[in-house]
Order: sequence, then C-alpha cells, then structure tokens
Amino acid sequence: MSTKNKITSLVTGGAGFIGSHVVEHLLELGHTVVVLDDLSGGRKENVPSEAIFHEGSILDVDLINSLFEKYKFYYVYHLAAYAAEGLSHYIRNFNYQNNLVGSVNLINASVNYDVKCFVFTSSIAVYGTNTLPLVETQHPQPEDPYGIAKYAVEMDLMNAQKMFGLNYVIFRPHNVYGVRQNIGDKYRNVVGIFMNQILEEKPLTIFGDGEQTRAFTHVDEVAPYIANSVNVPKARNSIFNIGSDSVYSVLELALAVVKAMDAEVIVHQFEKREEVMHAYADHTNFEEVFKPTKQVILTDGLLEMAQWTKKNGASKSADFDQIEIQKNLPESWKNPTEE
Repeated sequence: MSTKNKITSLVTGGAGFIGSHVVEHLLELGHTVVVLDDLSGGRKENVPSEAIFHEGSILDVDLINSLFEKYKFYYVYHLAAYAAEGLSHYIRNFNYQNNLVGSVNLINASVNYDVKCFVFTSSIAVYGTNTLPLVETQHPQPEDPYGIAKYAVEMDLMNAQKMFGLNYVIFRPHNVYGVRQNIGDKYRNVVGIFMNQILEEKPLTIFGDGEQTRAFTHVDEVAPYIANSVNVPKARNSIFNIGSDSVYSVLELALAVVKAMDAEVIVHQFEKREEVMHAYADHTNFEEVFKPTKQVILTDGLLEMAQWTKKNGASKSADFDQIEIQKNLPESWKNPTEE
C-alpha cells in the first residue's frame, strides 16, 4: 500500500474495541493507517483490510522506533492499554509497564520523529472520588493504579508539549460499549460481561448492592470524535471528558441488558470491592469544541450489541495468570489453582 501524499497515522490498540472503530473513521477521513497491537485483548479480524497491521507490543522500543522510521507518522492515536481498573490493584507492575511505560515509549518516539499531534485515550478513572459531575478543571485524585497510570501519562504529555512542542489531545471516556467489544473478559466491560453471562446461561454477577452509578457510552459517541480531533484546532493541547450524559446504576444496567437480550436470568451479588461508587462526567467542554451530533439511547445501543453478541456467541473468559498480589483479591477473581 502506497503512503505517498497521504497522512499516515499510527493507532495502537487498533485491533481492540474502540481502537478498531477509530481506525475505520480514520480511513474514511483519508488517512493511511498503521495498526500496532499485541492481540492480548484485540482480534486481528477487527482490523479493516485497508489498514496496515503490525503485531507487537508498545513495550518493544526497537519495534516502535522502526515503525516511526519507516512510516514517518504524522499523527499517533494511542488506545493500547490494559483497562481492567479494579484488577489493577493486584497487577501493579503489569499495569504500570503496559499503561505507563509503554505510553512513554510512544511519547519519546513521537518527539524524536516530529509527530504533529498525539491523541491519547485516558479515562475518568483519573478523577477518583470527586465532586459530581466530573469536570476537567477538577484536580484528579485517582484511587487505583489504572487511574494513576493514566494521569501520569496525561502529565507526561503536558510536559512533552512544554519541553518539545509535541501537541496532544486527551480524551477521558467512560464505560464505552458496543459491537466488537471483548465480552470474554471477566475483569472489565460490564455490559459485555453481562451479555456473555446470559449467553452462557449463568447468573449476572454484581459486586455489592448494584447501586454504583455510571454513564454508559456507545462507541459511536466516542470513536468518530477521537479520529477527527486532529482536525479541530481548538482541541489541541486540551483535555475532554467524552461520553454519555445518562446515568444508570449497575443494577439498572443489568435489567436493561436482560431486556435487550430477551432473557430471564437471576442476579448473583458478590462482596463489595474497592471502587469509586459514583462516576459520571460533565461534557460541556467537549460539546463546545466538537459540536457532537451523535447520541445513542442506551436501550438502542444495547439492542444493537445484543444482536451482535447473539450472532457471534459466548466467549470464554480467560483467567489472568499474572496476579501479583493475592491479599484482598475478590473470591470471584481467584483462579481455581489458587484456592
């Protein structure tokens, strides 16, 4: 594929859920797209055939530098991460390596190879327990290693912009769901977890009383704006909450998923785990800069995803085999060999 006279963009995590949707939108915008993904959570078939795929890790500095040298990336879209927020307490080294050190490797290469803009998907996990709704002007106080790593990358990008002129756009999405989400991951993506449990004819699992509240966001409310952000001058060197304004409890979500899947199931409540109880964001800044037009009602988005999951079937949830701390690990996350 010739990259002559085309903007060439790198998408890390482009075989994953949100990443593969961003790749599609970049192709529609006329970019030549190079995908780097280690396939730990993504699938190669998620990558559009028009994109150039490289299997590899953002921890591989030599590989990263060789790709930057070969393709002369104009933009970098960094979506690769291990986003199991609750599990991050127990995989601290793994979390910081994959979510912080790997990100810094990309930032270094972006500075050295004169990338014009670095687009980073952070998370509202950086806020921790904070005044609601969460606003970009609040001081982040993350409460888990995942949020700490994301905030550290944000700060590193700010420093790189100040020191070296690397432009950035930072998005803080939250609870994104939709077609191509990995439903076979028991540690993250609650919508996918619920749908997979229904397909496997198992009870829905909820930690605590289910009164935790979140705003669940369809991928079409996120991916197009991430892709186009480099074309929005006012977005440069800014941070944006991005996602839905509609807030639901986890228990309300469970009932909505059951309805979308046309199922009859019971709910099994596990012990409460360490997590932020209520988290939803204000999107005024995003709306003023990006003028969004796409809004997806939860019931419609769940129905679309339900049809996709039924077509593709259940997915086996693998046990994470690199748990570093066993102390206080929820019983439902322990592997049989550890009991």
